[in-house]
Amino acid sequence: MARGRRRAWWIVGGVLALLALGLGLGPLVYAALEEDAAAAPTVQAQPSDVELAPSTDGTWAIGPGSSAGYRVDEVLNGANVTVAGTTGQVAGSVAVQGGDMASAEVTVDVASISTDSGQRDAYFRSNVMDVATHPTATFTVQGPVDLPELSGTPVTVPVSGDLTLRGQTRPVQADLAVVRTAEGVEVSGAVPVVFSDFGISAPDLGFVRVEDRGQIEFLLELTM
Repeated sequence: MARGRRRAWWIVGGVLALLALGLGLGPLVYAALEEDAAAAPTVQAQPSDVELAPSTDGTWAIGPGSSAGYRVDEVLNGANVTVAGTTGQVAGSVAVQGGDMASAEVTVDVASISTDSGQRDAYFRSNVMDVATHPTATFTVQGPVDLPELSGTPVTVPVSGDLTLRGQTRPVQADLAVVRTAEGVEVSGAVPVVFSDFGISAPDLGFVRVEDRGQIEFLLELTM
């Protein structure tokens, strides 16, 4: 009888040990399986035989196919992973006058930004960005900004503007890549940010820690 009880305790102890091992290694296994997010989409050179849309002064609208989001480095139990969240809910316009960018405004629906993890997204929307109070983020440029002649080959256009995240607005700088396409104009870029500058606390949940800096990314399809 005593032997049977000892055997039962060995079994219970073994199960508890396996559970403890699983709890300890679980995040490590997850980190090992987690892959870095794909590179952000950027504008591409157009084929030489494509008839490009006319480039004229006027107001260009941000149309379907546009996207925006964020990219950060996440440390999960010592393993470094790059995380990117994106959304297609992007609106705004770019005004061109006399060959210069007179103004631009991009508005992003923060509540619709998603990654490959629903739990991460829920925490991002509520605890990090408080989308119930601040549902959108904006990037505005007040010109004039000199624009080179646009062709099917991407050109770089440095701009200064204001970025608003979680109700806080700060001046930022970014290099935009711009190219003419058959449908209009494509613009891509990334704005480096330090989250604490916007009153945003980077998550630190013990086994998961997010760096305090990252970037806001966007790809805009502009049409007249």
